[in-house]
Amino acid sequence: MLIRVGQERTEKINLALAGMLATIAGALNAAGFLAAGVFTANMTGNVSAFADTLVTGDIAVALWLLPLVFTFILGAYCAAILVLRGLAKKVRGAFAWAIVLEALLLAALSIGMTLTDGTVSEVLMTVSLSFVLGFQNSVTTLISEARVRTTHVSGMATDIGVGLASLSGDRDRKRDAIAKLKLHAITLSSFAIGGIAGAIAFNWAGAWFFAMAAAALLLIGLPELLRARRTP
Repeated sequence: MLIRVGQERTEKINLALAGMLATIAGALNAAGFLAAGVFTANMTGNVSAFADTLVTGDIAVALWLLPLVFTFILGAYCAAILVLRGLAKKVRGAFAWAIVLEALLLAALSIGMTLTDGTVSEVLMTVSLSFVLGFQNSVTTLISEARVRTTHVSGMATDIGVGLASLSGDRDRKRDAIAKLKLHAITLSSFAIGGIAGAIAFNWAGAWFFAMAAAALLLIGLPELLRARRTP
């Protein structure tokens, strides 16, 4: 799941990647909204809200939203740099290492939130989650050649509409549309299910929820890392 890249990947591998990581992304996004009232995976909404609050004169809220966009981009940039350099140096399991690093970042966030409270904890959580979700989206985009994007819900909804329209085409176009529809539907539904589960878990576990999410990512990344080291 985290070893084969681009055209080497099968539909089954991409479905597994999308289902697992979109579930975690949805859970993290829901936790951020419950705690701070912002969507740390939804950059479309954050940019729109920034523009709205800036026009209405709510400068404090606008300045609160802008760093989320920057940290999402920074997370995507850092993941791309790490993965591309790893691939250039022929590091085995470069993508698996990235997911393990994401897990460690979430574990650090969990610890950081237990040591802080109030506004400091809130700012730490939202900025960190934006970075982590940008990081994850970059990893899945690179490994699948943009077929899988675990936080790109608006784009997936659009692609589902386009895919439904393509079902009326010829046989080859219809076959391709069905495969894409399946992938986007799995990603979208997994993100939603993760959101529900994340809201419940965060209400129950608080800051330790992020340690739970880190453990889930380690369960995905570490076996793939070991498999990569065994693969010629």
